[in-house]
Amino acid sequence: MKQPLGVILAGGLSTRMGGGDKGLLQIGGKSILSHVIDRLGPQTAALALNANGDAGRFAETGLPVIADSLGDHPGPLAGVLAGLDWAAQQGADCIVTAAADTPFFPCDLVPRLMLAAEGMTHPLALAASRDAESGRLWRQPTFGLWPVSLRDDLRAALQGGLRKVVLWTDQHGAKTAEFPVISVDPFFNVNTPQDLAQARALARG
Repeated sequence: MKQPLGVILAGGLSTRMGGGDKGLLQIGGKSILSHVIDRLGPQTAALALNANGDAGRFAETGLPVIADSLGDHPGPLAGVLAGLDWAAQQGADCIVTAAADTPFFPCDLVPRLMLAAEGMTHPLALAASRDAESGRLWRQPTFGLWPVSLRDDLRAALQGGLRKVVLWTDQHGAKTAEFPVISVDPFFNVNTPQDLAQARALARG
């Protein structure tokens, strides 16, 4: 499998943060989005940003900005579809997605997703975090490996009203790449002002 392209998902409405772009909030002297770019960029062949509205607000990233092709903010799967359509134009086989509000995700995300999907006709895998004490597993539906070959299937599912990521991935036998939770979930994301304060404390620590 060739090194996938990376797509950062920033198409949400950020309602719990009061609107705006969570990825542009500052942690440790730089934006959350910059943290995400620094982690995902070295793991992928190229990066793009999925976001809606005025693309100019992300100009300083230097990344291509791809909008959802479906209206009414149907959720992260619409961002995945936009990324797959972009990847198809680049002649790529797969993309890996990461959320724009998750500054501490693993630096080995991509190789472990690729390993989990090894041997699949349509390589499809989601990240998951497992609590070391309780053993509980949380799937992370915005962190995944997605095959370009299933983009038309995904488009049809979205047009048919499907919105929940795992309903679609389970239909296609998606694999799971597990990451341990030691003290903090590596997929901790900034949804609220309280989360932002915690992320800033983690960055200092």
